[in-house]
Amino acid sequence: MSNIEGKVKALALSLGFDRVGITDAVPFTRDEEAAAQRVRDGLMDGLPWYTEERVHRMNRPELLLEDARSVISMAANYNTGPPPGGSDDSEIPRGKVARYAWGRDYHNVIKGRLRRFVRELPGAVGRPVRTRYFVDDGPMNDRAAAERSGVGWFGKNTNILTPTHGSWVFLAQVVTDLDLKPDPPLKKTCGECIRCIPACPTDAIVAPYVIDNRKCISFLTIELRGPIPREMRPMMGDWVFGCDICQEVCPVNRKDILSSEPDFDKRHDFDAPELIPLLDLDDDAFRKRFEGSPIRRAKRAGLQRNVCVALGNIGDPVAVPALTTALDEGDELIRAHAAWALGKIGGEHAKIALGRAMKIETDEDVREEIASALA
Repeated sequence: MSNIEGKVKALALSLGFDRVGITDAVPFTRDEEAAAQRVRDGLMDGLPWYTEERVHRMNRPELLLEDARSVISMAANYNTGPPPGGSDDSEIPRGKVARYAWGRDYHNVIKGRLRRFVRELPGAVGRPVRTRYFVDDGPMNDRAAAERSGVGWFGKNTNILTPTHGSWVFLAQVVTDLDLKPDPPLKKTCGECIRCIPACPTDAIVAPYVIDNRKCISFLTIELRGPIPREMRPMMGDWVFGCDICQEVCPVNRKDILSSEPDFDKRHDFDAPELIPLLDLDDDAFRKRFEGSPIRRAKRAGLQRNVCVALGNIGDPVAVPALTTALDEGDELIRAHAAWALGKIGGEHAKIALGRAMKIETDEDVREEIASALA
């Protein structure tokens, strides 16, 4: 590859990215209109930072970098294998964590690669280059850039699907003043396949390519800071951080090309964490256990809230003592969800714990949860 586009792509691939595409800096008009409509329809409620103003900015590369000419879109495979099957201690209640969070925080890993990329880019192309890079935590529509640059296509679950690694990829974008030749979008689509839509237990995929953020298990377990709506809890199963269901059923993801990045390898038991011990963590223990992990985004209270819901859905009475302690000693958010879980599990010990808590509980929201559980 001797042309400038070839040198750009060769550099990205040499730094560990698995797919690279180039598009121009023309606004992503279609994607901006669709995202703004989702905001107006309330489908992004719960994400106060996701405003129409942000939508406008994230779809216009020229607002992100003066004299922007091109967007270099990259994807990094994070597939480290399927979730575990049964084990000898399968009677121990365990939860599920989205595959992207099994290893170290991808933001740090990918940003390290991007810093090298922008540092080495001027030498690769033989001229000074102005750049700005993004890893899904800034105002850049990474999926729109990935689609238009031919890195992948939009799946009906709204993920970008690549022909080589499916949707098990992290996306990264570099906006630059280099005037590069764009790659054409892929001609692939999902066709008639809709397996992801009925597979979603909360019906979050309300139409092909449209997610109701308020119903998505990933939102409920990570971004939501308050109580999980009671009607949603039974549908969340044993997921305690994120969700992979719509990816696991996708035929494109049958390819099992594993990542070579050791930082994405599973740490501890993060693929299927034992749930009951997580209820014992204080803030310091939570920070230590999940140091460098995306799971810290949920915060201790959020993770323990999720653990209570998962234990309630699993329904194993072995969790009653730990949930009783959470009901007696946790903060309001934990007490409310522990009460719900005890009501789901049922039994004499759970009923006694709920009755005792009702006599001393002063928070009205928690009292309501206890009353509902007793009923």
